[in-house]
Amino acid sequence: MEHSTFKKWSAEFAGTFWLTFGGCGSAVLAAAFPQLGIGFLGVSLAFGLTVLTGAYAFGPISGGHFNPAVSVGLVIGGRFRASQLAGYVAAQVLGAIAAAGVLYMIATGKAAADIGGFATNGFGEHSPGKFGMRAALITEVVLTAVFLIVILGATAKRSAAGFGGMAIGLCLTLIHLVSIPVTNTSVNPARSTGVALFAGGWAVQQLWLFWVAPIVGAAIGAVVYKFIGEERTA
Repeated sequence: MEHSTFKKWSAEFAGTFWLTFGGCGSAVLAAAFPQLGIGFLGVSLAFGLTVLTGAYAFGPISGGHFNPAVSVGLVIGGRFRASQLAGYVAAQVLGAIAAAGVLYMIATGKAAADIGGFATNGFGEHSPGKFGMRAALITEVVLTAVFLIVILGATAKRSAAGFGGMAIGLCLTLIHLVSIPVTNTSVNPARSTGVALFAGGWAVQQLWLFWVAPIVGAAIGAVVYKFIGEERTA
């Protein structure tokens, strides 16, 4: 294994750890206490900030994917080599699991601790707004597609240098504002997997949707961007 490859995997692990710990931690540790005032908007902003800060910290090393669906979309969009995909996805999932483990130890570190839904994603009775499976699928597919279009556009050669992370972070904030009531927002299979493994039960049973829908959405977003945004010579 090349040393540079291990560095990339390490950056993806760390970035996905930060996204999961910061985003899900804001929901589990802060939003659970109304008196702290973070609420729905605060959780949305927390997820956006983790991606924004992670992109600038780790993006120069690995590209700052932090999300298996993003990595798949970038392969389809011609921005990432398929040969590197498995290593990135493994690092991302392990980073999310590690973050969820640390978060679980913190959340259960008080008397009569109740982790509630543990920031998991769900549909039906486990959707914050009780939205069904069809609504969850459509929401995750559409919003992940838009996320990929923004990522590809914000990081294109013709885009303003240095502002990609800001656009991507703000996009993820908006995505959460739209979809928290429907699925508690995934658009990221690694983030969903980490907390689901600690919540267990229904969260693991419904996890398939939060792998399938984001990856399908990412593929659609990549194809759409290649059609409307690909640079061509006259």
